[in-house]
Amino acid sequence: MIELEYPYKSEDIIKQKRKIKKELLNEKKNFLDVKVAILAGSTVNELKDLLEIFLLNQGIKAEFYLSEYNKYYEDAVFDNPELEKFNPDIVYVFTSSRNIIHDFDLSTSEENINAKLELEYNKYQSIWENIKKKYNAVIIQNNFEYPNYRLLGNKDISDIHGLSNFLMRLNSRFYKHAEDNQSFFICDINYIASDYGLSKWHSDKLYALYKLPCDLMAFPDIACNVSNIIKSIYGKNKKALALDLDNTLWGGVISEDGEENVKVGPEIPEGEIYLEFQKYIKKLKSLGVLLNVVSKNDEEIAISGLKNTDGVLKTADFIKIKANWEPKSDNIIKISKELKLGADAFAFIDDNPMERDIVRKNVPGVGIANVSLPENYIRELDKSGFFEVTNVTKEDIEKTRQYKEMQDREDFKNNFVDYNEYLKSLDMKAEISPFEEKYYDRISQLSNKSNQFNLTTKRYTVEDIKKISEAKNYITLYGKLIDKFGDNGIVSLVIGKINSNELDLELFLMSCRVLKREMEYKMLDALVEECRSIGIGKINAKYIKTEKNSMVKNLLSDFGFTKLKEDESGNSEWELSDLQNYACKCKVIM
Repeated sequence: MIELEYPYKSEDIIKQKRKIKKELLNEKKNFLDVKVAILAGSTVNELKDLLEIFLLNQGIKAEFYLSEYNKYYEDAVFDNPELEKFNPDIVYVFTSSRNIIHDFDLSTSEENINAKLELEYNKYQSIWENIKKKYNAVIIQNNFEYPNYRLLGNKDISDIHGLSNFLMRLNSRFYKHAEDNQSFFICDINYIASDYGLSKWHSDKLYALYKLPCDLMAFPDIACNVSNIIKSIYGKNKKALALDLDNTLWGGVISEDGEENVKVGPEIPEGEIYLEFQKYIKKLKSLGVLLNVVSKNDEEIAISGLKNTDGVLKTADFIKIKANWEPKSDNIIKISKELKLGADAFAFIDDNPMERDIVRKNVPGVGIANVSLPENYIRELDKSGFFEVTNVTKEDIEKTRQYKEMQDREDFKNNFVDYNEYLKSLDMKAEISPFEEKYYDRISQLSNKSNQFNLTTKRYTVEDIKKISEAKNYITLYGKLIDKFGDNGIVSLVIGKINSNELDLELFLMSCRVLKREMEYKMLDALVEECRSIGIGKINAKYIKTEKNSMVKNLLSDFGFTKLKEDESGNSEWELSDLQNYACKCKVIM
């Protein structure tokens, strides 16, 4: 929704939040349901309302539990039947520097200050441990913003007696905990407050009157940031960029100015600005963001701009380059189909607001970076939060390579008339094994990002995957596919719950990057073999229909399952019995 796109107007969002919520609920049909508990050390009712609409805009429908004022510790640590009944998926611990009592002065010894630091950290650690033990929930924890005064002036940050120093050291302990614990994430309100402006952020009057932790107009910034963490946890990040060229990656028009005269590089200030933006885009690529070009131009002329020696982005950095005179919205849709991604996996950057509006109206779900002046491009794209990082896997880092190899396979396929001969020529080998700890991040990520080739579209956090992997009543399998062009990484997952001598199939998914290569049959073969080895005679399965997974509507039928029933929504239940006489279906993967 355009009202929630950066740069948004906080005052308008707060005034129109009910109207925005109503429009979002009418606009989206298939939300991911998530339970969020907010345990707060201040008044955050307004934050809860704003977080709700930002999450709706991400396709997430949240149900909330809100603690009583300043009861965050009690709710987390002591028995709480109401919270236990709520059973949250995510617990957001909202504390701020207002919750830190600075009761020491220059006469306090270093030993006593360190003891207070340890006591404060241990309080939060007990909160996190109890949340994990009771609810197995993802935890989002605020760090601490700098205070609204510096008693020691500039020395407040370096002297152990300073509150700024104390908060900085406590934050460092929080960061170490985040580094060591999966499914624990920091909401960086220290950065948010600094960016907002500490003088505006801190309002003694609002805190005294309403116990608001900060200026009311800062709440949309917090809500936006928390929603970015949550949508990243559930795999709703954008995966690819569609980039304009002229006056976006360089200054000037390549067809008029020529390759050597477009503005990029250190020679002139404007060129330096575009060079910095290119460097930022290149860093996004290193996170696994797929870079693509959509430009209204002749391809040869457009590509010549990427040959400029002062620029850092080259043609090899891009997966697809669509430089032609067709609408950019059409080109984004074409690229999405060629990369086997949904169009809503893309973010679009173009200096022309008219082009942005055309894409916004014709490609639902595409993220629009509302860039203004070149010197603001990095900040405006960065604050849009399209590529919020929770965990970066090896597959993310190698994603550009994997997609280029996918293109090589497509080109190679054109040499064959018989598709089966093409498959055999790929020399495919599968690695299929129970879930391993070193792959938990990738397994969770794949379960949250795969929407099309996915029977149930169930979502799993890293903690969920860990718990299932360690349980004795589950069968888990991941599948890697390697061929003559390279390693596709983990591309398929199976989770099944053992129920006596039957298996209830909870998850069966595959990355669309390996469609039509019989990997799904190889995974089924491995699953049946695993079931037979422990005396399971029947597999029960469900197809849960969504807006995006119609491609697997007939998958269970193709697998040889028998349909038991189907409801009016298209959801169906199936079974595969007599596993002892099952014949392997995959013929081309070793």
